[in-house]
Amino acid sequence: MNHRLHIRFEQLEHATDRLLQAAAALGDKSHLSPAPGHWSADQVIQHLVVAETGIAQYIDKKLLQAESLQKSGFGSFWRSALLRVLLRVPFAKFKTPAKLAALTPAEVPSLPQLQSQWQSVRRRLEQMLNEFPSKLLDRAIFRHPRSGMLNIYQTLDFMLDHVLHHQRQMERITQQINTK
Repeated sequence: MNHRLHIRFEQLEHATDRLLQAAAALGDKSHLSPAPGHWSADQVIQHLVVAETGIAQYIDKKLLQAESLQKSGFGSFWRSALLRVLLRVPFAKFKTPAKLAALTPAEVPSLPQLQSQWQSVRRRLEQMLNEFPSKLLDRAIFRHPRSGMLNIYQTLDFMLDHVLHHQRQMERITQQINTK
């Protein structure tokens, strides 16, 4: 794996571990919603598993079309930077993209099942990154629903910021659940 990809992947792993520890700390309360219309800790984890699964599938598909991939340009850089900033704004909320919502099963598996699914998806991502062709590092490989096409570095940056965004949400859920 390229060194820059490795650093981003390790950051993603660390953030994911922290998020999963926070959910696990809730114990048998991880399935409880802090308020009507709000996600439980398990639903947050499920959302991230479904999102990461979709990202991996999309990249797999694009890797099969490697010759037709365009270079990510200046616009991609700015849209990616704006997305990173917005995901880091405290208490910012975003509506789940319709495609992702449609892929999310109505029934939420248990936290151990979600952890196992996420581990499987993450190992698949790691393998993909280990085999990622160096000639495609600057190519647009993933279409984010709001910021458009991103290269692999920008995609991993988004994934990290996405987990960190939901880490703040998990902290709010934990606080609200524990004060009930």
